[in-house]
Amino acid sequence: MKKMLAFLALSLSLFTLSACGKSVADQDIAKTSKETQQITWGVKYDTRLFGMMDVANGEVKGFDIDIARAITEKILGPEGSAVFVEVTSKTRIPLLKNGNIDAIIATMTITEERLQQVNFSNVYFDAGQSLLVHKDSGIKGIEDLGPDSTVLAVKGSTSVDNIKKLAPEAKILEWENYAECFTALQSGQGDAMTTDNAILLGMASQNPDYVLAGKSFTKEPYGIAINKGQDNFLKEVNDALAEMHKDGTYDKIYDKWFPESDDGRVAN
Repeated sequence: MKKMLAFLALSLSLFTLSACGKSVADQDIAKTSKETQQITWGVKYDTRLFGMMDVANGEVKGFDIDIARAITEKILGPEGSAVFVEVTSKTRIPLLKNGNIDAIIATMTITEERLQQVNFSNVYFDAGQSLLVHKDSGIKGIEDLGPDSTVLAVKGSTSVDNIKKLAPEAKILEWENYAECFTALQSGQGDAMTTDNAILLGMASQNPDYVLAGKSFTKEPYGIAINKGQDNFLKEVNDALAEMHKDGTYDKIYDKWFPESDDGRVAN
């Protein structure tokens, strides 16, 4: 009897947690964010220039972080708080769907497949997929990838599908995050690492032995992912982005992180 009662109590607890999780995911973020005076953003912690944890002070920094803070201020005012939760390419949509975060701003490409699961804001960064290689590799572009080539990529990203289409003979090894992927490249487990050029530029800026090979071979527009049914919040985010373009906030943030490049800048 005690075991049966314990089982029933556990089942009830799990049901309650599940119900709470569902209610959190279904809440009107446009309303609740104003009540709590905060917006919770899913961001990368391992992507230089976009979202990188500064171990010296325990703060995550990057282009995505500054854009999220600016949007938060536009929506909630100067007293509003932007809260950051670490996500990976693999975990970001599940965390959003479960209500753990309000939005994803994490180098996330807008695709038709993802639009079946989430809504996206207007484009806030124009990226393109490229290859990162050792400067002595001899690889000049995607056309040099053949059956003897191994390409390293992150799980859950669009990069893997693109390589399969554009370099079908190449072998692919997938990793959990960009840090693991780049470590594998440095240790000789692959000939090239692939993802968006902006992310690879961040790695190359800190590791001069590695360079981008050739030009970008895809278009990868970044958007802010928001749950289906959150139309009011989506409108607020898009309105905030438009205002940031109009008042110069966007350009100021862009120039801070990409002072020598206009490749990803989104025009007004």
